[in-house]
Amino acid sequence: MLKKSLIALAVSGLLFTSAHAEVKVNGFASIKAGIALDSDDTLYGYNDSLDFKNESLFAVQLMSDLGEKLSVTAQLVGRGAEDFDVGFEWAFLSYQATEELRINAGRLRTPFYKYSDYRDVGYAYDWLRVPQGVYGLGFDNIEGISFYHTTQLGNFDSSLQIVAGAYNGDAQISGVAVNAKIDNIVGATWEMSQDWYSLRAAYLIGKVSVEAEVVQLQPDVTFGDFFTSLSGLGLTGLVDEIDIKEEDGSFFGIGFTADKNNWLLVAEYTLVKVDNSFIADQKNFYVSVGHRFDVITPYVSYEKEDNEAKTDIYAPYATTLPTQLLIPVTGIVQSQAREATTYNLGLRYDFHPSAAFKVQYSSEDNEIADVRQDVIAFGVDLVF
Repeated sequence: MLKKSLIALAVSGLLFTSAHAEVKVNGFASIKAGIALDSDDTLYGYNDSLDFKNESLFAVQLMSDLGEKLSVTAQLVGRGAEDFDVGFEWAFLSYQATEELRINAGRLRTPFYKYSDYRDVGYAYDWLRVPQGVYGLGFDNIEGISFYHTTQLGNFDSSLQIVAGAYNGDAQISGVAVNAKIDNIVGATWEMSQDWYSLRAAYLIGKVSVEAEVVQLQPDVTFGDFFTSLSGLGLTGLVDEIDIKEEDGSFFGIGFTADKNNWLLVAEYTLVKVDNSFIADQKNFYVSVGHRFDVITPYVSYEKEDNEAKTDIYAPYATTLPTQLLIPVTGIVQSQAREATTYNLGLRYDFHPSAAFKVQYSSEDNEIADVRQDVIAFGVDLVF
């Protein structure tokens, strides 16, 4: 109900402002193509056939000032990976309570990362895509409210954001689509910047539930069937450790950026946890360095993912659980393990005041699967 009412409020506000206020229209787009360099590679949605659709998108942002410090904003995005079906990424009301405090309510971008608000606006950063090892949490938006406070603290510019809300939508577990709910989301981000550098920290918590019962473990066997078998043996405690029902989830992130003498440095580290679940603790980071030569900016970046499986879930049952049940338990837990490093080498060319051409080579080494995959992609990011 909260989700529908907040979005309806924001959208209706936008639709009915045309008679009273001017509607400003802005937009951005990415036209990109890519190809995996080996017939067995499938990285970032690419295979060994050149694809012009996978990472392309078009978006329009509408904003209207209603007067009396109130405004309404909506952002519609169509993604090539989704056949350019248009959906609302943002739809919210804003109230400028004071010069330093703004309140937003509706569908909002969750402020997990440095580039959360701009991750779809490729023109806003030098990479061809944001580092997937860190920015791949699986959802970007919440329905709720945020308080955004900006001020001066000594020689620093301070930006503090407090958010509260909920999420109900798609998620991915080991490549399988599931429905996830995250209730009671609350959190804060704080960024301090001065001259040529900035520091940022984010911490959010919520109650996580995942509807995994319908997911198939093997032909004709679902998670629900498996849970029933375990409960029939009196192993409800083990079911509770695997199932994900209103578990405590948390996100912690820190970031650093520097832009001095045309040298560009960006780094972020994130830690994601879901207690009492088979979801591995996700410890990921990236470091990116570039140098601006007038309109050309070459860069290199390194990403690291370290998701260690929670083997302590099944270890106590290793000698007592029947093999036909131990193997699925082990498989579920181990499916969350991931250890990978990715190297990116790219270049940005600002050939127009509102457009940039980019090319990027990415090489991912999955250390658990002992598989290396390589992709090259190129395209144009623009704003209008």
